[in-house]
Formats: sequence, structure tokens, C-alpha cells
Amino acid sequence: MHTEAIDPPGLAWRRVSPRYVTVRLVGWALANLAAVVVLSLPLVLVLNGAWEWPPLWLAAAVPAAAFVLALWRLVLIPRQVRSIGYAEREDDLLIRRGIFFQRVLVVPYGRMQYVDIGAGPVERSLGLCTLKLHTASAGTSAEIPGLPAGEGARLREQLSARGEARLAGL
Repeated sequence: MHTEAIDPPGLAWRRVSPRYVTVRLVGWALANLAAVVVLSLPLVLVLNGAWEWPPLWLAAAVPAAAFVLALWRLVLIPRQVRSIGYAEREDDLLIRRGIFFQRVLVVPYGRMQYVDIGAGPVERSLGLCTLKLHTASAGTSAEIPGLPAGEGARLREQLSARGEARLAGL
């Protein structure tokens, strides 16, 4: 269900690269590797007879629950990536994300102080980058992850030029 506040009519949203799913999955897997090892340790100890408590069913239930949550993340991450989009308008840039809790961030070009591009090792290997917009408000964290490198460079130059033009007009 779309609302006019989240999805203004007549606006053409641009999506991030589908290769960004790989970046998110690799990051998620690395972050959760330690948790999987720790959660599986009681099961290994119980099966080897080195530990009497917890009971076998409990020692097996914890890693099984973690596995079910992992499967849920494998389904959720591609959908989350598809929900990320941006739209350039005459006076501002709109950035949208979210599945359950949708969010649209409007960044006026005149409020942009500088535009930053970053790329981690996985992003670089896939030819992607993350564009970060820094505004006059310290609380604003506007970023567009998963952009193809060429599109990120184009957007950086265009947003910088538009921001300078709006600042010059003040």
C-alpha cells in the first residue's frame, strides 16, 4: 500500500544496484559468524559429553532458532535492497528506504555542505559505492548505498553543482 507522503505521484524513483544484495549478505554473514560459533558451542559440548547442562534439546534449540532467523534475513535482505531508491527533483533530492517502516528523506540542494563517496572492499569488487550527503544539520544522515561507481560519480558531481548554485543564490 502506497501513501502519497511516502510515494509522491509523478515521481520516477531510481533503484540501487541489485549487486548491493551481495554486499549486505557478506556484511551480515561476517558479523554473525562469531554469534553462530558461540551459540553452537553448548551443542558441541553436550554432544561430546563434556557438559551435562543444558539438556540436549535446549542446546540444539538455540542454534536451530539462530538458523531460522538466518533464513529470515536471507529473505529480508534482498527485499530491503529493493526498497532503497532516490529521486532528483528541481530543488531537492529524495531518498527512500524501508519495507515495514518506510522513510523518505528530503535533502534540499541549498542545505548540502559536501557530498562524499565511499566504498568498502566488497563494494569495490562489485563496482559499487555509497554516496553520503552532509548537510547543515548535524542530525541528518543521508546516504544512498549500492550505487554503481559511474552513477555515484555522476550524482556526486551533479549534487555538488546544484548545491553550489543554490548557496550562491543565497
